[in-house]
Amino acid sequence: MSVAARSLAGRWVRALVPAVPYVWLGIFFLAPFLIVFKISLSDPALAQPPYSPVFDWGNLAGLVRGLDLENFATLIADDLYLEAAISSVRIAAISTILLLVVGFPIAHAMARAPERYRALLVALVILPFWTSFLIRIYAWVAILKPEGLLNQALMGLGLIDSPLAILNTETAVFIGIVYAYLPFMVLPLYATLEKMDDTLLEAALDLGSPPWRSFWTVTVPLAMPGIVAGSLLCFIPAVGEFVIPDLLGGSETLMIGRQLWSEFFSNRDWPLASAVAVLLLLILVVPIVVYRQVEARRLEARP
Repeated sequence: MSVAARSLAGRWVRALVPAVPYVWLGIFFLAPFLIVFKISLSDPALAQPPYSPVFDWGNLAGLVRGLDLENFATLIADDLYLEAAISSVRIAAISTILLLVVGFPIAHAMARAPERYRALLVALVILPFWTSFLIRIYAWVAILKPEGLLNQALMGLGLIDSPLAILNTETAVFIGIVYAYLPFMVLPLYATLEKMDDTLLEAALDLGSPPWRSFWTVTVPLAMPGIVAGSLLCFIPAVGEFVIPDLLGGSETLMIGRQLWSEFFSNRDWPLASAVAVLLLLILVVPIVVYRQVEARRLEARP
């Protein structure tokens, strides 16, 4: 192969390597989203699949035949979906705050632990992933039910006289989400805190700063990338969570993920369910955009 041919091949390789992630996103994200969006603009039908019109790639006009915004108008007109969206965002936001409160001390202790123990501590954090997610949530049903382990332990210690009503409440949903998503908060925080220069804290203490002020003025700002990353990793899937509110929250817990499942499998209304999925995606785009802006400002502020 000549030098010119090798140079041309090298340029093609350098051009194709950055394109791989975009091709991946196009195939596994953009294409499915377009299909769901197309279904959301269709009408329900007693057919298989249960909507019309269906895709007709041989006829370009068939792709847009009969499309309307009726399903999105239904979402706007029916307060149920708006309440479900607001409730999902509220529960996810509160859960993320609880995860941060619980996860930050764990990650901080891991980062300050002797280096020879850190790998073991990380392994312990991810150890629950070795068990099925569904089984772990079912275990919480056995723990939180009136005759469950938690109430039996509290009554045995004499702390309560009658069982606490925890299962089938939002409290149980918060417990389940915090338990299930805790590693997603701890690991980004640990990765950030482990790289922190301890001499900065020593300098703050030498200058007369008390430990609590050093924590807020040194540790927290340096940990902000991990806080933002962990919060997004927990908030985004928590908004669309279905299993935890269905098993632990009961019928009174209103979340958009449960409405999505109900429209797909109970009502067999795929167009309306697809419209709910598009609405959920739009809700999740907001924190992603905010995160990108925060990261851009942080990078611009670097000297």
